[in-house]
Amino acid sequence: MKQRIAQIALVVNDYDEAIHFYVEKLHFRLIEDTVLSPDKRWVLIAPSDPKSCYLLLAKAASDEQKSHVGNQTGGRVFLFLHTDDIERDYKLMRKENIHFIKTPTEEAYGIVAVFEDLYGNLWDLIERK
Repeated sequence: MKQRIAQIALVVNDYDEAIHFYVEKLHFRLIEDTVLSPDKRWVLIAPSDPKSCYLLLAKAASDEQKSHVGNQTGGRVFLFLHTDDIERDYKLMRKENIHFIKTPTEEAYGIVAVFEDLYGNLWDLIERK
């Protein structure tokens, strides 16, 4: 049996503002943006590595879903973005006004920094050893 996680849903307030943040500020690729209905789109984004898992930007459709935008994991780091050069990416992200909760620090597994996306979800930016 061969399995893999293809994508992870990320609940957002608005498709276009989320696309702008991830594509323009984090330099992710827009993989697909297909209109499914007047209120729903199939929007896939991914980091530059072609082997990356995709993020499905899912617009919150109910009050309960809206209450979880930016807090899908109860305040814990939600997603982990690996890089081959944390110093380069940290500087680029700071230029894009990405808010860092934790500056790059050395850990047993590599160098890690913690940043917030446009909704407040926490991400680890990691350069593995």
